[in-house]
Amino acid sequence: MNIIITGGAGFIGSNFVFHMLQTHPEYRIVCLDKLTYAGNLSTLEPVMENGNFRFVKADICDRAAVYQLFEEEHPDMVVNFAAESHVDRSIENPGIFLETNIMGTAVLMDACRKYGITRYHQVSTDEVYGDLPLDRPDLFFTEDTPIHTSSPYSSSKAAADLLVLAYHRTYGLPVTISRCSNNYGPYHFPEKLIPLMIINALHDKPLPVYGDGLNVRDWLYVEDHCRAIDLILHKGTVGEVYNVGGHNEMKNIDIVKLICRTLGKPESLIQFVTDRKGHDRRYAIDPTKIHRELGWLPETKFADGIQKTIQWYVTHEDWWQPIVSGEYMAYYEKMYGNR
Repeated sequence: MNIIITGGAGFIGSNFVFHMLQTHPEYRIVCLDKLTYAGNLSTLEPVMENGNFRFVKADICDRAAVYQLFEEEHPDMVVNFAAESHVDRSIENPGIFLETNIMGTAVLMDACRKYGITRYHQVSTDEVYGDLPLDRPDLFFTEDTPIHTSSPYSSSKAAADLLVLAYHRTYGLPVTISRCSNNYGPYHFPEKLIPLMIINALHDKPLPVYGDGLNVRDWLYVEDHCRAIDLILHKGTVGEVYNVGGHNEMKNIDIVKLICRTLGKPESLIQFVTDRKGHDRRYAIDPTKIHRELGWLPETKFADGIQKTIQWYVTHEDWWQPIVSGEYMAYYEKMYGNR
């Protein structure tokens, strides 16, 4: 089996590369990544010498480069993680999200049509469903929940999902889609909530929390997500969407306080800042379908996963220090400095 993984130098993509090489050592894994600010080649250092792994620096929007790679590798499957994914950045600059998340997806599927594949898998997000009210804990996102987006980011991902399903119906392209809840774990880029709070707390810096901090997210340990995608690739039904959720709903403020306690830092570091525009209040996924059809359930409880994650950042400063000391800091100051 020869699999192209796009965006494989990013957070979830790199963890999926590691998962596939470990779980299916006979597979050839080709990683295509543009290496934007969130793509970190050092993340893939542990597998760069693996004979069944190849890294290619390219943009999924570059049709010539994508077609050349397909001609060279003749992939059986394509898993598309490549995406601009940070909501705040999409509010600042929507255009790049439309280009990468929609047009890039189209280029990949055109290549799949031209050269032939057995499966194209689109990694999507629960954010395409919009949000749920805090006072209705009985409500969950299912695969039949109408799309109702809140940000340029989620709109671009929803558009890509619709395009993927259209390519299946119009051209017969063998596709699947997974929509996951918030991931956490190793190699998570420091602009996201959990790594941002861990790193700031380690340096006794303010912990910026949007609004009242009561926004609820359903947290999924990244290794559980990787197992789910692996199952969908091998056993999922073509043309279907699968929701992948962690059954771990947590308020943002509670996560920040937990990080403070774990690191022995005072809660006085918490600093409430002006809320994000259009900030969704609650995400919660019902993963009944993937459990019923494929037997998947999350294995990592949040209490265990968050401790593993905090410890990883404590012991891997060599990975995140070059990130927070560079260009990212200018962006961080822009987003949080005057709020």
